[in-house]
Amino acid sequence: QVQLVESGGGLVQAGGSLRLSCAASGRTFSHYAMGWFRQAPGKEREFVAAVTLSGGTRYYADSVKGRFTISRDNTKSTVYLQMNSLAPEDTAIYYCAAEYVRITRAAGEVDYWGQGTQVTVSS
Repeated sequence: QVQLVESGGGLVQAGGSLRLSCAASGRTFSHYAMGWFRQAPGKEREFVAAVTLSGGTRYYADSVKGRFTISRDNTKSTVYLQMNSLAPEDTAIYYCAAEYVRITRAAGEVDYWGQGTQVTVSS
């Protein structure tokens, strides 16, 4: 089992920034690719960003490319999502995700989920 705990969500004005953190425990963190997904009201959970085991390769949804940055610190078993130039359409619950070894953009293939953290962007 892998336990994931997100933090850092909140209310921010359009154009602002937030940094989400996700602390992992329970298994060897460096064996898991890590990602972030989000789910807005009435919509399906969607891929946001992912990072490989060592942090060397990162993937982003087109909607956040150039604004969001995913990173990980394997010494702290933590993954981060730096979100800049936030817009109202970024409002959602953001979920941390862990996948054993492989990267996935499909929510149905995620091995472990965090409980989610709310991000609200006001216009």
